[in-house]
Formats: sequence, structure tokens, C-alpha cells
Amino acid sequence: MTPTSPESPASPTSPTHGASPASPASPTRSTRPTSTRSTRRLTTAQALVAFLARQYTERDGRRRRLISATWGIFGHGNVAGIGQALVEAGNGHGNGHSNGHGKWNGDGTQDPRSNSNSNAHADSNTNGSRPAPRMPYLQGRNEQAMVHAAVGYARQSGRLSAHAVTTSIGPGATNLVTGAALATINHLPVLLLPGDTFATRPADPVLQQLEVPYAGDVSVNDCLRPVSRYFDRVTRPEALIPAALQAMRVLADPAETGAVTLALPQDVQAEAYDWPEEFFAERVWPVRRPAPDAAELEAAVRAVRSARRPLIVAGGGVRHSGAEETLAAFTAATRIPVASTQAGKGSLRHDHPADVGGIGHTGTATAGELARTADLVIGVGTRYTDFTTASGTLFENPAVRFLNLNITGFDAHKLAALPLVADARTGLEALTSALAGRGYRVDPAYETEYTGAKEAWEERVEASFATPDPTARPTQTQVLGLLDTLVTEEDILINAAGSLPGDLHKLWRTRSRDQYHVEYGYSCMGYEIPAAIGVLLATEARTRPRPVWALVGDGTYLMNPTEIVTAVQENLPLKLVILQNHGYASIGGLSEAVGGERFGTAYRHRDPDGGFTGPPLPVDLAANAASLGLHVLRAATVDDLRKALAEARDAEGPTCVYVETETPDTVSGPPPAQAWWDVPVAETASRPAAVKAREEYERQAAARRRHL
Repeated sequence: MTPTSPESPASPTSPTHGASPASPASPTRSTRPTSTRSTRRLTTAQALVAFLARQYTERDGRRRRLISATWGIFGHGNVAGIGQALVEAGNGHGNGHSNGHGKWNGDGTQDPRSNSNSNAHADSNTNGSRPAPRMPYLQGRNEQAMVHAAVGYARQSGRLSAHAVTTSIGPGATNLVTGAALATINHLPVLLLPGDTFATRPADPVLQQLEVPYAGDVSVNDCLRPVSRYFDRVTRPEALIPAALQAMRVLADPAETGAVTLALPQDVQAEAYDWPEEFFAERVWPVRRPAPDAAELEAAVRAVRSARRPLIVAGGGVRHSGAEETLAAFTAATRIPVASTQAGKGSLRHDHPADVGGIGHTGTATAGELARTADLVIGVGTRYTDFTTASGTLFENPAVRFLNLNITGFDAHKLAALPLVADARTGLEALTSALAGRGYRVDPAYETEYTGAKEAWEERVEASFATPDPTARPTQTQVLGLLDTLVTEEDILINAAGSLPGDLHKLWRTRSRDQYHVEYGYSCMGYEIPAAIGVLLATEARTRPRPVWALVGDGTYLMNPTEIVTAVQENLPLKLVILQNHGYASIGGLSEAVGGERFGTAYRHRDPDGGFTGPPLPVDLAANAASLGLHVLRAATVDDLRKALAEARDAEGPTCVYVETETPDTVSGPPPAQAWWDVPVAETASRPAAVKAREEYERQAAARRRHL
């Protein structure tokens, strides 16, 4: 295996920087001999790219490239800096990303064969026999979408490998904000490299510069501060050294990770500097698995042993830690049922006896009833959003207490819980071991209760998926049911917004740990298509690519279809399913429930009174998708859809299935919400719909409680 491969084993003799090699702040560094006086003259941008190509993560003995590729859209704020540096790094003359076939593997490893075909120079830190590692380049069409693609890649890579995203100054930079917020909320690493205005101010203002009369050091990039886990503006070349090291520390830290921003003034990007060779040494950033404190563990054991109706709430931390097997072992020993958040769905397979499905507003009746009667809620890697807690109304038992296993103290202390601050896998292993000698297991009657309720819910799933009339226009849940008959544990489903997350959380039968990819931390419309590209890039090193489905409604499609072109360019086998219901169906239903009377939620012509109740707009999204390069399959009936989905799954290129669906206001839909969600209703109104909705709101809100 080549030295540039993230899979190469760490040297047991590598020296450490800092206090502990187990800390991501203390990477191990290559032992290649260097002189402290040796320097290399590069521009700031060239130095940054060379540095990034030599950063690795390591967890459980497996090494990965930390920044495995860079997305970019070039403008005057980065074309002569980062853009030129990427060319220097081996992306010129046809040596860019090559779908993983013989050059760069999507899982963060580098194919050894790539070096013979690249024009990357020999690493001057060696004797010339070892080529410098390349930095593959990926071309995007929208800056927000590039971040979404990077986030999809990072999630599929277990947060052990990430992408960088470079943009110009001004609008290119501010377009990053939404994607950065999504990454940070979901604790997923992405490195943002927006261009910035001149540090030397030879002319003021420059093109696309925001002038702030009270502060000369503010630019639009400061919008990225609140949505970044680390932010720095590199105003001098030498300032890159500490900034880059801090950026890597945060990206590799499982407790701190998220969006990291290094704002790069366009003149500084192109400025040359004599860089110490040590800056370009390979560094390995260990991804730690902190163990629980002994006293906290003992308190947790006492809490579990005293519980009669415990319930586990599995969040995204289970997946990020790779703790699924450990969770299964814990439930096998204790028989405690497991409900899952959107991020945690898939922690157990749908057919595992202890899996009771999604929890909260979009969850199952089984999980909802268990939550209402639980005396101990064991949160594992969850943030307890309002959807999970039903806006503070779900956990009704007056005696309920919380035990939170989380890698961050911030989340571990929520709901006045007993904290168990640790890595999810390490913490579950410790808890399982501590309970093993004390003979704890839930009462058999409790186990019989929840397994029976699980079977009853499964009957409702079957009813929702049923397609008795093959000639009928399908409903949204029937679309999911037809997919359910087709997929295996290899398939991955991606969604983020609209009514699909609710239907998927309640109904989808997750078959593998990474099949269910629903972004519901930020629930960002437009995430699905670029995220699917990121997932495909993370899985394409395999002999046969995994089927990756992006499920979108017409509202989401119109928000952000641009990266279809990227999928076509890279010949990635994206499987896009467009569900057309002529409007914002999800918000239309919510609007009706809160007295908004579906105002402004339909895609229709105006009526004579100025409303939007006329005929549907003559928009052909299938034709639009085809114009961007997708092979499009139209499905008018259930039978058409069954055939189209099967054809799409087998397709080797990017393919779209387009279907117009019946909506719940015209036919029976999925099971209704099993728990409340707090969307405040107008306290005073003249229209009867709002008055009635307010009465229901006050009834539900009365059940809210603060857990203290």
C-alpha cells in the first residue's frame, strides 16, 4: 500500500505533539527526517492544498485521508489562489477526479495506480521516489449544494473523511451559510475555504465587497462565524500554520466537529512564503473514544437496575460512533426496547425484536406509548429535539428520569439527566459490562408488551404500503411500499424535507446501519440530490456501486436541482425519485391544522380573487430533469411505478423516476402523527379555522412539562 493511502498503518514509533496521542489536538507526525532549517517556497493557497493532502484520521486502527477532495466554483476571489493551487496539486490535463476508476477511491483512500498517471511533482520532503499526494477536484454548480455534497460524503464516511469547499468572495461565500449551518447542527465535518477581500486593501471597496462603516475588518464571510465550529481569517501567509492545525483539530474531534471556515483573502492566497518543511509532514489525527467516568458509570448502573420500564432513545451518535453492534449486544442482555430519532434510525434493523421504530412527532405508536409510560429514558447520542420530545409533552410518567450517554457534556446534561459523558460505543460497552454481573433484565411482561405492540404497528405499515389497484395513481406511502419490495440492505435512501421524513420515520423498514439517510437536524430543502452525490462518492470504491436513492418532492426539486449536472458529468448512478403533488404538501397540511387554511402552499395559477386556487402550473419537472442529462422514467400508475423503480435500480447511469402522487386530502394517507408538535397558533383571529385550531393548541400545550 502506498504511503499516501489513508489505510496505511500508523507508525508505532511516531513522535507525538502535545500531551496525549489519544487527543485530536495531538496528532502523530511522520518520522521522516527533516531539517528544521529546510523550507519550501509556495503561495499560501499552494501550501494549504499541500498541507491538506497530508492529513489523516485514525480510529480503531484504520487510517483515512481527512480531506480527500475539494469541491470548487471559481471566481476572481479564488481562481488565481486555490484554483491555481489545485492545478499544481495534479488536477491539470485530465488528472482530476475519475469516478474512483484507477485514480481516486471515494472512501478516502488513494488508488496506488493513480501516481503513475498523475502529474503531481515528487515530494521535495523525500528523495524524489515518492510522489506528492494529490488533491482531487470536484466541480459543483451551486455553493450551497457543494456543502451538502460534502456533508453527505462525511456522513457516509463515518465522519472520518471529509471534503473541502472553495468559493470566490461575495455571493459565492454567502451561499455557503445554509450548508454550513446544516453541517454544524448535524455534527458533520466540512472544511469551507471562501475567498475574502484584499487583506492589503490596495483598492477599497473591491468588487463584491460589503462596506461596513463602523468596522473595516468585517466582510460577508463573518456570516459564517455563528454556523462554524471554528472560524479564522488568514490575513498573513504565516498565520495559515496555526489556523490550519486548529481547523484539522476541530474537524477530527467527535465532540466538536462541524463546519470549519478558513476565510482566505484573495491577495494572501497568491502571496509566496518560505514554509517550514515540518508543516507538510504527514499528520495523523486520532479520533478518540473517551471512556465514561467511573462515578458516572456507577450512577448509570444504579439508574438502570432500578428501572421497571426503561426505554432507549438512539440518536445519530450511535451511527457516528459505529456503535450499532454494541447497542444490539446491550439490548440482547437487558431486553430494553430501542426507539430511534431521525438521525438514529437504523441503529437496529427494523426486524430486531427490540426495535420499536421512530420516536416523537413522526414516530410510531409503539414508541410513543412506551415513551409516555417510561420511568427511565436512556438517550444514546441524541440532542432531544422538539420532534423527539413532542415539544416537551411525550414523557408523561411523573417519575420519569433521564440517563444520557453522549460524547458532549452539553447534550449529556439535557432534561436534567444523569450524564454519562463518553463515546457511544465505549459507553455502551462499559454499561453492558457493569450490568452483566448484576443480573439485570426487564420483566418478561414488559418485553411481551412492546413486542406485541410492534407487531400491531407492522400491520399498519402493511396497510399503508398496500397497492390493491395497480392501475391507480400511487400515493406517497405506496411509493415507499414499492421501494420496500425492491431494496436490499445495500440500498441507501436520502431525504430531508417535506412530508417524506415523517412517512419514512414511521414506516420505513431499515435493513442496514447506513440505509436510512434523512437529514432532519436542519431539514433543508435541496439537500437530497447533492447529498446523494456525496454518498455515491463515499461508496464508489466498491466493485459495484451501492444503489443510492434521492427522494424529493416538487418543492424540494425546484429549490436545488443543479447538481444533477454534476452527477451526469461524473456518470454517478444517482437514482432520483421526484414525487409531484403540485405544491408544498407537507406545509399545506400543517397550515390547515394551525388555521392557515393552506394559504400559499399550492403551485397553481391565480384565481380571479387573487388567490392560488386556479389550475396547476404547467411545469414539467420530468422534462426539466431530462434537459439536465438524466434518463427519465415517467410512471402514471402503480404498475408503471413498480417497473420504473426496478429499471432505475439496475441502471448504471444517473436516472430519474417521475411520478405524480395522490395526496392525503384526496385518498387515505399514512397513519397520523402519534405525538404533538408545538407550532404556535394565532392567539386571536376572526376566521373560524384559526379559532378552532387555537382551542386545540391550548389543549395540547397544557401537557408540556420541564424535566427537572
